[in-house]
Amino acid sequence: MNRLETIKTLLNEKKAEDIEVIDLTSKDYIVDYVVIATTLNSKHGFALLNYLKEELKPLGEEFLRVNEDDNWTVIDLGDMFIHLMSEEYRKKYSLEDFLTKLDNKIEY
Repeated sequence: MNRLETIKTLLNEKKAEDIEVIDLTSKDYIVDYVVIATTLNSKHGFALLNYLKEELKPLGEEFLRVNEDDNWTVIDLGDMFIHLMSEEYRKKYSLEDFLTKLDNKIEY
């Protein structure tokens, strides 16, 4: 299983919603991939972050920076960002709309 599939599976296991993976490898962007998932509430977002850390660090993933709050957590894995967003923030900021204008989503 590749890294993206692993991350998507982990998020799915913990009930993250509307998980999208955006491939930016052919674009001039600061990371190659962006993963976006909707959280059910702030506790769910923090639980997802902790679960990702527990599961990915033993696989060699390095969490370079994490910026977290109740509505939006950004995880920087170097070549990939993971955004865990409340439904309200996801609609408000339309991050996937911005990024998909750069490239297309990956369909699994």
